[in-house]
Amino acid sequence: MAFARTCSVALVGVEGVLVEVQADLEPGVATFTLVGLPDKSLVESRDRVRAAVVNSGAEWPQKKLTVGLSPASVPKGGSGFDLAVACAVLGAAERIDPRELADVMMIGELGLDGSVRPVRGVLPAVLAAADAGYRQVVVPEQTVSEAALVPDMAVLGVRSLRQLIAVLTDDPVPEEETPHTDGRPDPLLAGLAVPGAGLGAAALGGGRSVDLSEVAGQAAARRALEVAAAGRHHIFFKGPPGAGKTMLAERLPGLLPPLTPKESLEATAVHSVAGVLPPGQPLVARPPYCAPHHSASMASLVGGGTGLPRPGAVSLAHHGVLFLDEAAECSGRVLDALRQPLESGQVVVARAQGMMRMPARILLVLAANPCPCGRHGMTGDGCECRPSSIRRYRARLSGPLLDRVDLRVTVEPVARSELLAADQAAESTATVAARVLAARERAAARFADTPWLTNSEVPGYELRTRWKVAPGALRRAEGDMERGLLSARGLDRVLRVAWTVADLAGRDRPGAEDVDWALELRTGISRGAPLAGFAG
Repeated sequence: MAFARTCSVALVGVEGVLVEVQADLEPGVATFTLVGLPDKSLVESRDRVRAAVVNSGAEWPQKKLTVGLSPASVPKGGSGFDLAVACAVLGAAERIDPRELADVMMIGELGLDGSVRPVRGVLPAVLAAADAGYRQVVVPEQTVSEAALVPDMAVLGVRSLRQLIAVLTDDPVPEEETPHTDGRPDPLLAGLAVPGAGLGAAALGGGRSVDLSEVAGQAAARRALEVAAAGRHHIFFKGPPGAGKTMLAERLPGLLPPLTPKESLEATAVHSVAGVLPPGQPLVARPPYCAPHHSASMASLVGGGTGLPRPGAVSLAHHGVLFLDEAAECSGRVLDALRQPLESGQVVVARAQGMMRMPARILLVLAANPCPCGRHGMTGDGCECRPSSIRRYRARLSGPLLDRVDLRVTVEPVARSELLAADQAAESTATVAARVLAARERAAARFADTPWLTNSEVPGYELRTRWKVAPGALRRAEGDMERGLLSARGLDRVLRVAWTVADLAGRDRPGAEDVDWALELRTGISRGAPLAGFAG
């Protein structure tokens, strides 16, 4: 029987689905039929595979050839099936022993000359193969380091189909030229996410490290940024242009602790599917930083596209920071689409070809001007915006969205004395990050027997019943609820922030000053709370 099978993986969002690639040869007119719900890019693999096999020195079978991709109900696309299809065909033609193919997972695109090229999603594909019991995987040589992140998996990296044929037939492996590609199939997407670089700094797109000590003044905003990092609370900066909102947001990733091994694999899987893993960096070890332009579309922000959706910026920032500068210039529909991932930590995108779930546990940073011209409320030259324009501008940040943002900070213009003070020593990123890490450890110890890691994840019911604040600490918060200034969800978020403030100060539970400052950060109304435990 002229039949052979091997295995590959179809990506559905950021999860892999095992696909059995079967090849059958029958007497008849030489044809090549590909079945199993392939998309157009996969149908085109017939010509790529045929040319690659012939140019690799193997004979193409002159019979009726049928290649099936099972399960047929799962949509399949992309060029990552080329290598598995070619080997299945050669196994059916008895050029390769079919028994050598049965327990091997293969992923890779074939060039017409037989070269093997990298594809997106190698890590989630290998993870899916490992979960299914496979222990051998063949990938393009450029993605070996990415596939090797999966434990107990034998990884073979090949440069060409000729090399793979030689390995499977125990022939001498031919030498091939070193591939010139950098391993990123989608170079135009490489600027969407920038992983942080080191504990004390965050790396921007140009490779320059930034530090919190470079921010002049803004003591209150710096302290709010520290609270956001310690408890993973979403934060909104409002202030005139040039006050330092973007500088503060860019330095937030450097304050976050390094990712745990599990978080690193999850973030790397998303970046691999999107094709934005930097060359030579197979593992995302630092919290990602993603700052899309305010004109970004719905699909680019939350995920989507034609056919099966692809990850958007909110998923690329998984376990990291999503910064929306000029947030009031964004589309209202796009901003409101963030409400679901902020609550659930994931994005659910439904399309005609299927539904996809993508992780999106992010720390959201919003920044906006007080009005279109940015001068509303400033001294000197007054704002010239009409009241109707200001209302429309602010209305794009809807109440339900802002209700999910724990910290709301007004960033005032930097005073001349603060900007020009050469002897003013501001705290560095490393110093603040050490306090953030200590606060995270206090919270993790408190939640040791629970599924939560940070204060922002704890349900309000647990905070009100299991972890109570000091007696009398909620006096002002209760008054705000009676006056309608604070909702039930708002009170829960105030309690979460108060616990983070207490963790940073080294207290066992929040007191009245902690709750009052959390209220101030929530409502923007000064409560006169001392900032105990924080350096200037």
